[in-house]
Amino acid sequence: MIRAVITGTGAALPRRRVSNAELAQTVDTTDEWIVERTGIRFRHLAGPDETTATLATDAARAALAAAGRAPADIDLIVLATATPDQTFPASATKVQAALGIDDCVSFDVAAVCSGFLYALHVADSMIRAGAARRALVIGAETFSRILDWEDRTTCVLFGDGAGAIVLEAEESDSGARGILSTRLHADGRHNGLLYVDGGPSTTGTVGHVRMKGREVFRHAVVNLAAVMEEALAGTGYCANDVDWVVPHQANARILDATAKKLGLPPERVVMTVDQHANTSAASVPLALDVAVRDGRITAGDLIVLEAMGGGFTWGAALVRF
Repeated sequence: MIRAVITGTGAALPRRRVSNAELAQTVDTTDEWIVERTGIRFRHLAGPDETTATLATDAARAALAAAGRAPADIDLIVLATATPDQTFPASATKVQAALGIDDCVSFDVAAVCSGFLYALHVADSMIRAGAARRALVIGAETFSRILDWEDRTTCVLFGDGAGAIVLEAEESDSGARGILSTRLHADGRHNGLLYVDGGPSTTGTVGHVRMKGREVFRHAVVNLAAVMEEALAGTGYCANDVDWVVPHQANARILDATAKKLGLPPERVVMTVDQHANTSAASVPLALDVAVRDGRITAGDLIVLEAMGGGFTWGAALVRF
């Protein structure tokens, strides 16, 4: 069978790193308040010359180097983002041009914090169908551009960054490496719990992030635990077989509660929210790259990627790395 295998990971962060203490100089908050409620200690914020596309390009280059591939080897780019450089064209095409690729299928996917899982599923499906051989799957965001910096309940939660993987077609048997399963969901009835109050066809403006944190927390714990179990169902694996969970980095308390609900020890959950804050679609590939490069995740490990975001959208993938 043809299976899509992760052969390289990469990440990129803006140059400016902002601590809670620095943020407290301009926002009515404290380091203690932020850490207690979220686990966040730092975030990176994009400068004027840093955009979603430039960060995505840097992450893509790092992933290509890790995979030992050249840009010309890529025939598909799927970029997950809620903060594109422009309304159109897709930021993926800017990455394509920056990498010097003359022609490959390139498009954006919009599913907010679940975007990378959606993009992974699309690329996996295209590779399995024979429509692509080697793909760049990227999550990239500049959420700082859509934050209301006078709303301390949201502006302290987010950061900017990008993560990328190279996904390649390989012929393999049932026990080999690759994407083993993906499960995706959406429920638009919860739009009002996490959204941006603007858009081209409504206000004609970009708008700002708005969130009802308590309700989002409750849905996140239930939905993430359920979709992780779905990703395992029918594969012959159970939660105890999982070496690492690489979750969306929204809130340390959500990560702890989800792991507890699944009966997983916290040391098997990759957590980077303290250093990066919530980078939306970038958070899963960013965390994956950190854990690969520091040696925690190695070839053959069974990992679960999972995320939930505005919409609501949520999903999970089971991967043999």
